[in-house]
Amino acid sequence: MEKGVPIRSITRSIAALKAINRHGSLSMMEIAKASQVPYPTACRIVQTLLYEGLIEQEPARKRYRATALVQTLATGFQHDDELVHVARPHIVALTKRVGWPVSIAIRVGREMMLRDSTHANSSLTFEHYYPGFTLPILDSASGKVSMAFADDEEREMILRFIRVSQEIDLNYLATAEVSLNVERIRAEGYAAQGRNHFNLTPGKTSSIAVPIFKNGRFEAAMTMVFFVAAMKLSNALELYLEDLKATAAAISHDLSNPVPMGNA
Repeated sequence: MEKGVPIRSITRSIAALKAINRHGSLSMMEIAKASQVPYPTACRIVQTLLYEGLIEQEPARKRYRATALVQTLATGFQHDDELVHVARPHIVALTKRVGWPVSIAIRVGREMMLRDSTHANSSLTFEHYYPGFTLPILDSASGKVSMAFADDEEREMILRFIRVSQEIDLNYLATAEVSLNVERIRAEGYAAQGRNHFNLTPGKTSSIAVPIFKNGRFEAAMTMVFFVAAMKLSNALELYLEDLKATAAAISHDLSNPVPMGNA
């Protein structure tokens, strides 16, 4: 790999598989658009994924969906389920109090991946989000929290990896890096996103994220999402920030002080 630049064909194939997995099923044209590849390239990628058994064509439509075989790609991923087990009752209780959906996300590479959410527990949502959904680390409240509370060396490593990506717009990256106010996020204990552009309803929601720690080290981000049309970000911060911080602190305490299984 020359100067950190990935193999383009593999990057494109992974992008196609992630797009299919995220949306449930896609047509060939949608795969090409989501993967940002020419249509003939998308056809070759789909043929390869079909051959490997990672996707299949729907019986009645010319659309493609992931198969159960994609789950085997995660067999080596051993992130502790303790996070979900501990956080779940807290975020469900928080959603009951505030009404808005809450999610837990961890950093995976240069993205934030949902580990759990309460979208299914709230009527105040445009879409349901499930574990595995990803968001860009520099353009999400959870990602900003993750970057701010990462070690300086780790944060620079992530930025260095993003800079050599063939997919990134360098002007956007420069703006995103400048807007990442690490000191402010650490001091105030939260990050916010005025409009979320990389979810299933671009531009229609805002979000506030707070950090979760385990034994003093950053573990995950907890995010509340709300409709842009429902209230200003400043109002949401005034109404909900302290409850968000208290809930994250309770999760952090439980993660750092686990109850023995026999006493649970």
